[in-house]
Amino acid sequence: MINKTGSAKWTGDLQSGKGHVSTESGALNDQPYGFNTRFEGQAGTNPEELIGASHASCFSMALSMILGQHDATPDMIETTATVSMDKEGEGFAVKKIHLDVTGKVPGIDEATFMEAAQAAKDNCPISKLLMGGSAEITMDAKFTS
Repeated sequence: MINKTGSAKWTGDLQSGKGHVSTESGALNDQPYGFNTRFEGQAGTNPEELIGASHASCFSMALSMILGQHDATPDMIETTATVSMDKEGEGFAVKKIHLDVTGKVPGIDEATFMEAAQAAKDNCPISKLLMGGSAEITMDAKFTS
């Protein structure tokens, strides 16, 4: 089993408190986050964009793997995951994640790319994790030759 860690430290109440998030690899090291970075557009990160980055990177790797099964090596895969959060009851919930992907893959046709993208959306480990929750995951894929 592969284990990777992320950690967060929080001090204070919800609106004026501050947090710092870090990753085991050091890619994030005490990156600030808080109510202001999550809801007010201030500098720093937030859980939703971290989920988006995680989903986009996992999806892109899965798509590359699936394309390899078609003997195709992508010149480029660019993925953006938009994580949408909305009010639910007294709190909030992530309701939707939308993937926008563009791929440049020599040696295959658009239909093969679209099939591979759908398989990656349905089967990358982060998609599987998120689909187990209440989030809907949608996608727009573009193929360039």
